Order: sequence, then structure tokens, then C-alpha cells
Amino acid sequence: MTLNGKVALVLGAIKGIGKEIGLALAKEGAKIALNYYDWEESLGRMQDDFKAAGTDHLVIKTDLRDTEAIPRLIEKVIDKFGRLDILINNIERGGWPVVHGAYTHKQWDLEIATTLRAKWWTYTWALPHLKASGDGAVINISSIAGLIGRAGPAGRIFNDGYSAANRAVSSFTETWAREAAPEVRVNELMLGIIETRHGPQTRGWGLLTESQRREIFDHTPLKRIGSIEDVVKSALFIIKDAPFMTGAVVRIDGGYILGGEYSEPIPKGVVE
Repeated sequence: MTLNGKVALVLGAIKGIGKEIGLALAKEGAKIALNYYDWEESLGRMQDDFKAAGTDHLVIKTDLRDTEAIPRLIEKVIDKFGRLDILINNIERGGWPVVHGAYTHKQWDLEIATTLRAKWWTYTWALPHLKASGDGAVINISSIAGLIGRAGPAGRIFNDGYSAANRAVSSFTETWAREAAPEVRVNELMLGIIETRHGPQTRGWGLLTESQRREIFDHTPLKRIGSIEDVVKSALFIIKDAPFMTGAVVRIDGGYILGGEYSEPIPKGVVE
């Protein structure tokens, strides 16, 4: 896909992964609609960064937990740009056990409303416009929590509710890839421990002991935390350079899912 003149809607765009994906798309010539709700203190910096990028952009504040607000969000994008080609479905709650403890009823509802329901409603209202594009792309951002649950070193990071919601996101990805084809490709980036997502630039990371952090590194074959750049490059690949990919889940986790197991060299054996 050539991005010049395309229009992208990026959720969770005020900072971190969402903002950097938006900036990368802007540098490729796309026009960008940027949705946010929290982290108001980061708004000025986000606006400055997109002004500096020199792209046509629109900043919209929307609480995506309010399903009635989502159609208005899509309408604002279409009113401004006249089309929609790309949806970056980047919204989640992600409460840490070491921060929030066990979820209360209210926290459970917030997790499902944010990580799961908001993605469905945004995609559903965006789909007619994405299909009208004829060459649309959706990227669902999810977490390896959907595969590993509250187990191992990441059990201090991934809550039960967050894990369940992320497993459901992969079901969405497969269903949407079927119903959106052939005009729209739907794929998923499943993230591990990233610097701004469950990593060193989050409050929960500071609550882990040094030995607990070391357990995470030891469990990751590449022995490091993922960077925002790792995620951005993968998103650009899916959008620009993978025209025959849909319904795929791409893990960006440094091999965390493989665990701390190792493969020894094959022994010589005892017979020829």
C-alpha cells in the first residue's frame, strides 16, 4: 500500500506506541486522525510533534467506553478528510496485579469496556468507510497476555481480566479478516514487554524488584525489552509491504512466549 494521500485513524495516539505509529504514517504521506481521552498533560507535546511533521491531522478527544460517542468520532474523521483507509485499534486498560491487586467489579467492567468492547465498536463503525477505500487495513494491538495469562514472571504484570480480553482480540482479528475481505486486510500485533507498555516507562515496572525484572529478561530469548521502534516497524510492514497478509497475529515479544527453555546442540550419538 502506498500511503501518500491515505487517511489513518489512530486510537490511543496521545503518547507512546499510538503516537509514534501515527508519526510514522504521517512521514509516509498519510493524513492522520488522532484520538485520545486520558493523559491530557501530554496533549501539547503530541500536537507539537504532529505540527512539526507537517502532515494534515485532526486531534479528537473521545471516551471510547461510550459506544454512542464512537459513531461521532468516525463522522468527524470523514467530515475532515472524506475517507478512511487505515485503523490502528490501539486501546487498552491493562491493570497490573502489582499495582491494582485483584480486580474489583468496577475494574473488570473497565477492562472489558476499554480493551475489548471499544475495539469492536470502533471497527464496526469504521468498516463501511474502510471497505469503500478498496485497499483498507486494520491493525489490532493486543498483548501476549492473551496466550500466557497470569503465569510465570509476567503474572505480576498481566491481570486475569486483561489476559481474557486480549485472547478475545485474536478472535476478533480472525472474524474481521473474513468479513472485511477482500477490500480490507485485518491483522494483529501481539506485544510482549515494551518500554512504554508493561516496561520500564510504566509505574508498575518500578514496583517490581530487581530479581523480578531479571526473571523477565531471563524468560526472553533476546534478553531485552522491546522498543517503540520495534512496534512501529512491524506496523509499517503490515500496512505497506504485506498485501497478501490478513487474519495474521504477529508477535513482537523477543521470544517471551518461548520461555527460558534452551536448545542444546545435537549430540554425536552412540551409533553410526
